[in-house]
Amino acid sequence: MLLDAGGAVNRCRLALPKALATPWGGWRNAAMGQEFVLDDIDRAIVEQLRSNGRSSNQQIADQLGLTATTVSSRIRRMEEANQLRVVAVSDFSAHGYNVLMQVAIEVEGRPASDVAAELAQFPEVFAAHLVTGRYDIDLLVVLHEFDELPALLFNKFGQVHGIRSMLPAIAVDVIKYKFDVAPIEDRAAS
Repeated sequence: MLLDAGGAVNRCRLALPKALATPWGGWRNAAMGQEFVLDDIDRAIVEQLRSNGRSSNQQIADQLGLTATTVSSRIRRMEEANQLRVVAVSDFSAHGYNVLMQVAIEVEGRPASDVAAELAQFPEVFAAHLVTGRYDIDLLVVLHEFDELPALLFNKFGQVHGIRSMLPAIAVDVIKYKFDVAPIEDRAAS
């Protein structure tokens, strides 16, 4: 499980891949070519899942005054429209990872996307992003102990062709780590 800054377990995230906002507050699914609009009931269902990702459809229905069939069909509709994905999230420390760090990477002589794809193969890397600015790649890395850091940087990352420089930054405290990927808001009110 992953705990946010307030200690709450977050096991649900709202993902909006392949979706584009429409001027009237809805979402058009690029893959399906159809419009999808989240309403208050959809938002309430997602909020119930965010507060307890293990809730059954019946428990959510009881909380919201709906039927389990309605909850089930709405969850399925949001999933099919690529508007919702319910995922399990594990806690780093439960798996023995005690070091969280960011590594900014500057690339030279090779496409940054190729370098990022190669770095993403290392098990210590749990996120790899192509970014703008001084550096080309931003990695989020976990280690069991600090003494693993030199081997990771020099023996693993250092062997990847195309890396010009690396800037590791070790997280000393996590102030906020909210796993809700896409906040749900009333687009029409914006």
